[in-house]
Amino acid sequence: MCEELDEEVERFRGRQLEGSYPYVWLDATYVKARPDGQVASMAVVIAVGVNADSGEREVLGLEVGPSEDGSFWLSFLRSLVARGLSGVRLVTSDAHRGLKGAVEAVLTGASWQRCRVHFMRNALSLVPKGAQQMVGATIRTVFAQPDALSAHQQWRRVADGFRCRFAKLAELMDEAEEDVLAYAALPVEHWQKIWSNNPLERLNKEVKRRTNVVGIFPNEAAVVRLVGSLLSEQHDEWQVAKRYFSAGSLAKLERKEVMAEQTQLVAG
Repeated sequence: MCEELDEEVERFRGRQLEGSYPYVWLDATYVKARPDGQVASMAVVIAVGVNADSGEREVLGLEVGPSEDGSFWLSFLRSLVARGLSGVRLVTSDAHRGLKGAVEAVLTGASWQRCRVHFMRNALSLVPKGAQQMVGATIRTVFAQPDALSAHQQWRRVADGFRCRFAKLAELMDEAEEDVLAYAALPVEHWQKIWSNNPLERLNKEVKRRTNVVGIFPNEAAVVRLVGSLLSEQHDEWQVAKRYFSAGSLAKLERKEVMAEQTQLVAG
């Protein structure tokens, strides 16, 4: 049974990716395994994307490794490209070590969106507990802005307003502005689904729920078998669910791309 299941999972993991995937979400969770007789923490990396032709989410890939360092992310992204991943406009993830550099190196032309939910956690950790509610509400005013210019202007106002009282928070906002507001260059209709890793977070929670039942896996193959089966099931469910993005909103994304190319030609 395990051999048959392994074959099915490997077919799913190695299948050719067809079409373009303008939006990709990346995230990692950790499980315990005993690959060499000693219990160790292993990273389970998952990629989810939206197919521009269907508007549906797809599980693009899964990989398991000892850690999520830069070389691991590079290898994972290169394997996705080798299987046909193309047309990526935006990659959303937490600020994992080495991930941003891997995206720049492998997915040429794609922007990186720092998950706003994870950013908020990082930001609130820099202020006293009593001020966190106020600080969180103030930062969230940025995400209520109707366009990219307004979002960037409000970001600067908020950062400057914190500068005297919370210098480290203002410094973080200075560094993170372009990455947290990368979503604003895309169609407004897509913002709420691309500015955070929430779509993948929910999937990761289910992965953790299933893997916690096992506790400690005997080896890496067992991790791939269980998680791969779960992801294959979720992938199939998404294919018969309601479109994640409408055809009309995806058409706006294509028009933005054409306009950007025309602007570059004129500038050149």
